[in-house]
Amino acid sequence: MTDTSIIEIASQTMWVALKLSAPILLSALVIGFAISLFQSMTQIQEFTLSFVPKVLGVGAALLLCGHWMLHTLVQFTVELFAALPALLG
Repeated sequence: MTDTSIIEIASQTMWVALKLSAPILLSALVIGFAISLFQSMTQIQEFTLSFVPKVLGVGAALLLCGHWMLHTLVQFTVELFAALPALLG
């Protein structure tokens, strides 16, 4: 196992982690921005106002993208285990 293969596996792992976290983080970001814009326009400064919409948005993102996320993670894991014998020997 060379340092190049380790760097390649680490790069693929970070790319998969970025792809898997993107739908959740983007939905929370968009909802948080919309809520903060609403709060600044109405001058309602309540910290708990953004919690429930973010939870619902993240739940919706998981429902919509969950199958794709699980498929991506399983595919990456299968490819990693398939490449394991070549990496070790």
